[in-house]
Amino acid sequence: QVQLVESGGGLVQAGGSLRLSCAASGRTLSTYAMGWFRQAPGKERNFVARINWSRGSTYYADSVKGRFTISRDNAKNTVYLQMNSLKPVDTAVYYCAHMSRALLHYDSWGQGTQVTVSS
Repeated sequence: QVQLVESGGGLVQAGGSLRLSCAASGRTLSTYAMGWFRQAPGKERNFVARINWSRGSTYYADSVKGRFTISRDNAKNTVYLQMNSLKPVDTAVYYCAHMSRALLHYDSWGQGTQVTVSS
C-alpha cells in the first residue's frame, strides 16, 4: 500500500501560477507511474497529467498542455505539478494518484487539494 499526501493548493488570480506536491510513502518501490487528476464541483474526476517513474515519460490532457508541467523527484518519492497561466476553469480539487507495476492502474489516491482561480 502507498500513502499519498498532497500540498500546495490555494487561491490565485487568473494568469497566476501554483505548484502542487505529492509525497508518497509506503511501498513506493512498486511505483510504475504517478498522476494528477482534478474534479470540479458537480463534475467527474478527470485526468490531468501522468509521469512514468523510471523513464520520466510524461502525458497531459489537452486542456493543460503547454501550461502545466509534471515532474518527479525519485529520491524524495515526490511528484510535482507546476501550473502556469491558470484559468478559472482550472478551479477544482486536485488529486494525486499512484499506479503500481503489478496492477498498471491507479490503486492509491491522495486526499485532494483545492485550487481556486479567480477571474
